[in-house]
Amino acid sequence: MATLQNIRSKGPLLVIVIGLALFAFIAGDAWKVLQPHQSQDVGEVNGKSISAQDYQALVEEYTEVIKFSSGTNALSDEQTNQIKDEVWRTYVNNKLIESEAKKLGLTVSKAEIQAIIDAGVHPMLQQTPFRNPQTGAFDKDMLKKFLVDYSKMNKAQMPSQYAEYYDSMYKFWSFLEKSLISARLQEKYQSLIAKSLLSNPVEAQDAFDARVDQSDLLLAAIPYTSIVDSTIQIKESELKAAYDKKKEQFKQYVETRNIKFIDVQVTASAEDKAALQKEVEEYTEQLISTPNDYTTFIRSTGSEFPYVDLFYTTKSLPADVVARLDSVATGGVYGPYYNATDNTINSFKKLATAALPDSIEFRQIQVVAEDAAKTKTLADSIYNAIKGGANFAEVAKKYGQTGESTWISSANYEGAQIDGDNLKYITAITTMGQNEMANLALGQANVILQVTNKKAMKDKYKVAVIKRPVDFSKETYSKAYNEFSQFIATNNTLDKMIANAEDAGYRLLDRADLYSSEHGIGGIRGTKDALKWAFEAKAGEVSGLYECGESDRMLVVGVASIVPEGYRPLSLVKDQLRAEILRDKKAEKIMADMKAANASSFDQYKSMASAVSDSVKHVTFAAPAYVPALRSSEPMVSAYASIAELNKLSTPIKGNGGVFVLQAYAKEKLNETYNQETEESTIANMHTRMASQFINDLYLKANVKDKRYLFF
Repeated sequence: MATLQNIRSKGPLLVIVIGLALFAFIAGDAWKVLQPHQSQDVGEVNGKSISAQDYQALVEEYTEVIKFSSGTNALSDEQTNQIKDEVWRTYVNNKLIESEAKKLGLTVSKAEIQAIIDAGVHPMLQQTPFRNPQTGAFDKDMLKKFLVDYSKMNKAQMPSQYAEYYDSMYKFWSFLEKSLISARLQEKYQSLIAKSLLSNPVEAQDAFDARVDQSDLLLAAIPYTSIVDSTIQIKESELKAAYDKKKEQFKQYVETRNIKFIDVQVTASAEDKAALQKEVEEYTEQLISTPNDYTTFIRSTGSEFPYVDLFYTTKSLPADVVARLDSVATGGVYGPYYNATDNTINSFKKLATAALPDSIEFRQIQVVAEDAAKTKTLADSIYNAIKGGANFAEVAKKYGQTGESTWISSANYEGAQIDGDNLKYITAITTMGQNEMANLALGQANVILQVTNKKAMKDKYKVAVIKRPVDFSKETYSKAYNEFSQFIATNNTLDKMIANAEDAGYRLLDRADLYSSEHGIGGIRGTKDALKWAFEAKAGEVSGLYECGESDRMLVVGVASIVPEGYRPLSLVKDQLRAEILRDKKAEKIMADMKAANASSFDQYKSMASAVSDSVKHVTFAAPAYVPALRSSEPMVSAYASIAELNKLSTPIKGNGGVFVLQAYAKEKLNETYNQETEESTIANMHTRMASQFINDLYLKANVKDKRYLFF
């Protein structure tokens, strides 16, 4: 009572405080709306931005196209991420081409698109539903008819599923038409660029010779591995000089982050496993005592493998159950046992076994009348007529059906969810004798069935399986969460996290060059918020705890360093430069040793200390040679082969895997006839492929900014 009185006495003050808090909340949101710098853009190309709403609309449009073309209603997270990336890539490419095309006066007319549709050979058109059933080729008349019918369609009078399908098809075509325009504009731009790269007779002859002139060479080499790395001294000044010389190679066009993170995956404790073991033991006792309804009982156990009252082949049963089937007599129970492959505790009962035909031929007549009573009367009449000698196919035609026979096997229904009328239907087909008939009542209809043939005998089983995954309990997760949360609280700087992670039993992971365009961290699902944090944090900061994965993982992230847009710092490329300098210094030492040895013949080089030798055959200038003795690809071998003289020894050559000398012992030409027109055509095709890479140059000049991670 004293507490309540105390609260009442502060009533006016609380009203004022709450009022100010509400005002601050509302004003804060209003301030966010009014601030002009609070951008809702997901990216920018050539100074022009795209809003989150517009980008999302493009993603949804493409998602519907994918669903329609694949015949699915839902997509996985991975598929959705792929769509987001493809939409962004396509959007950027289209904007880049449109900008260049505008400068050049390139356009795509309606007549061009119509000509593409009339020709019907464009690869995009082959992906549409408008294809000739006989040839599979695109049929422009089918498209034209659909568009006319769609424009006249009264969807209000159509069943909703048909109206939705036609809407989806129209949206699919609208998207494809836009894609055709973009593709055509890109083709015209690339063609223009490709035409500026001309082939000539001299280039054609060189290309031919580079391909057909072959050499067989002897190689003697001293590998770089023959010199111990620690004997080579590399100064900081040498690293700096190498960096300055190759600085352009280390330019990056977007900011990246180097992070360290701990990923904790919660697993079941010994207590969790023991509790589940006891639970499955109890269920096993009930399984032994023969439940009245195995379907209901197995469902009540929480088994991952439902029971369906059908005979199944071993292909549809869990592998661990199949491996133990022969250990159990019919009517017997096996288990409980632990299966490490899928981390489950299991029991099963072998209810029945039989050799049954796996392929069954049957035919049917579907019967539907105005109501259930009339449907039954009509179905009984048809059934009795056929039983009395009427021709099945003729009766079927009378009711607008073919009555043709079709085959079904276990592969058609094993693995599918089967219950209700579906179970009744498949049970009838699989248990009826040959030429036997049945009149099945299924929902609002009846089906007259007749089995006409059976073959392919197989062993089949009815098995009731209890399969329970060994999951962690709430208590186990809470314990892991509290311990990890406490670790993060006491190690809230990167230095502390690095120093103490191992002692606390956590494994610290590294990830260099994390891009904001990625969809998470460490390949772990549900880490988009952690990714967003990583690109908003400063170097040295540590995040809070993120719950992720399949509600079974926890994550903490620390930003080790930020690599800004521009030139990568020397500290991040030192290892690469050190390896290159190390190779160059080893090459200098090996060449000096070769010079000191005063070797003048192949055998003398071959007999030097640490030398290896090899024979490299069929070497052409057009392709780099692989040298097994050095375990490396050696382009310099191919380069020398183009000018080598028979039986003449080369000077020492610095390669990728060592320093070597070469001596050609055979030269020949492939049995090909030079054709200038063919060679120039091949070169022109190569130029076209090169032109397609110009998009990379356009991208670099367009100052593309990808900020999708802030929203998606």
